[in-house]
Amino acid sequence: MFNSSAALELYTFPAGEPTNQPRIKMKTLRAGILLIAAVGVLNTHRAEAAFGLTTTTDYYTVDTGAGLVFSVRRTDPSNNTQAAGDISSLKFNGVEYQNQSKGSQIGIGLGAASVSATTYGSSYIKITVNDGNGLTHYYMARNGYPYVYMATYFTSEPSLGNVRYITRIPYSLLPHGPAPSDLNGNTGAIESSDVFGMSDGTTRSKHYSNHRQMDWTYTGATGSGVGVWMVKGNTEGMSGGPFYRSLINQGDGTGGDQEIYELINYGEAQTEANRTGILNIYTLVFTTGGNPPSVDTSWESNLGLTGYVSSSGRGTVAGVGIAGRDTSYQYVVGFANSQAQYWTTARSSDGYFSCGGMLPGTYTMTIYKGELAVWTGSATVTAGNTAIFHTITITGDPSSTATIWRVGNWDGTPLEFKNGNLVTYMHPSDSRVSAWTGNYIVGYPSNDFPCYEWKDINQGIIIYFKLTAAQLATSHTLKIGLTGNYIGGRIQPSVNSWTASIPSAPSEPGTRSLTVGTYRENNVTYTFTVPSSAFQTDPNQWNILKLNVISGSSGSGYLSPGVSYDCVELDN
Repeated sequence: MFNSSAALELYTFPAGEPTNQPRIKMKTLRAGILLIAAVGVLNTHRAEAAFGLTTTTDYYTVDTGAGLVFSVRRTDPSNNTQAAGDISSLKFNGVEYQNQSKGSQIGIGLGAASVSATTYGSSYIKITVNDGNGLTHYYMARNGYPYVYMATYFTSEPSLGNVRYITRIPYSLLPHGPAPSDLNGNTGAIESSDVFGMSDGTTRSKHYSNHRQMDWTYTGATGSGVGVWMVKGNTEGMSGGPFYRSLINQGDGTGGDQEIYELINYGEAQTEANRTGILNIYTLVFTTGGNPPSVDTSWESNLGLTGYVSSSGRGTVAGVGIAGRDTSYQYVVGFANSQAQYWTTARSSDGYFSCGGMLPGTYTMTIYKGELAVWTGSATVTAGNTAIFHTITITGDPSSTATIWRVGNWDGTPLEFKNGNLVTYMHPSDSRVSAWTGNYIVGYPSNDFPCYEWKDINQGIIIYFKLTAAQLATSHTLKIGLTGNYIGGRIQPSVNSWTASIPSAPSEPGTRSLTVGTYRENNVTYTFTVPSSAFQTDPNQWNILKLNVISGSSGSGYLSPGVSYDCVELDN
């Protein structure tokens, strides 16, 4: 008998993430259990219609034989509300879920595109959309599955500005989606045209649906007798690494849609170049309201997809262990080159790791403590083989340095600081956020110290500390770690009457970050030598460290120059 409690586990959200989002991830199942679950889904619909493709002048219509019938436009309509290559109809169990005034599409639509279809007996159907500029998008169907399998390949970055697939379903039919990105009942935009306020002082935005790439398997929404889910496939063609936060949903109950995204690349707070020349695979899944099962896409190897590389053409990297870990943190091993990206988590007991399904090539291999890089090397992958690393010893963890005091810890995140558990899914002006003002006394909990500082909001955060007589007699090293910044923001510290020289501007993506749910950019540490003459002469007196945001750029409020803190410490 199928035991649902053995097959599913509630998703464990990172600290501070909203827990009211309808997402569950699959456990590894014993052989046969997943098949039983899938058959249960299929049997609900299989008798309704026959699998097949219907062709008209303007549409290809696919009946999946499992209750889902979808149509793809072959031609551009005169009213320009949809485009060739868009999904124009999504009928599930007889109900039309596609917004008829818009298409579900790559970005805002590809414009002029050629569309063709191929059938593979009674097993598979493939619809190919080619924009003529190096982008190919596939819609695929597998007999007996209420899914729209998709894949996107492009040889250069399209003029769309980013590559994301947007499914557009009327909100009234699919009202129950992620709460942080549900705009229903908002009182108007409070920042740009994409961050909105609510009557109770809380905030909503499509940006606040974000999750780290490594943390989500699927996202979606539900309605009466229906669940629609975007199931993530390979992430090798995306950019930003395991911790990149990408928006994945927007729900607009004021006459708009429930939009469910697959983000292949996105320009906001992006720390590396977009990847091209690689096939990106993902799946739109319909259910009768439950969460989707795991999705098998291995059969797509039969369809001649551009850029498809089978498992036999891939390799593995494994490590027997990682020494020198701080066991209170998760360790992630990432791999990246210009072609692809991968990651895996290290085993908590000994640091063993294995990452399979990798394209051949040489990768920068990075071990992260939390989200902070603490070891970097390289790994070479060859098809059909496993590259094995003997025990790796961490040598680059700044937490190993002896200190006089430390505020927070070096982990590449501001999560331990005040409001650090909130800022990824709400605006910093949100009524749930504690006041950004307030100074800090060394020895108190780190969550007294604000995770963000802006020039126009809470400029001049003060840290109070005392030194012993021996410590007052010598210079010390002050380190300030930032996970990210906005429009050139960085910290120029002062200790009592001494002021440090102006530090250099950090490298940054140049887009909004702190207000749209991401603290992660290019981690940077500023190091200052504080002379003994800067300190108080009496060990009973407080020393005052003031942290001032400086920048050559200007802005106001929460869009003024700002920083996100990782750690502040004074070293012996």
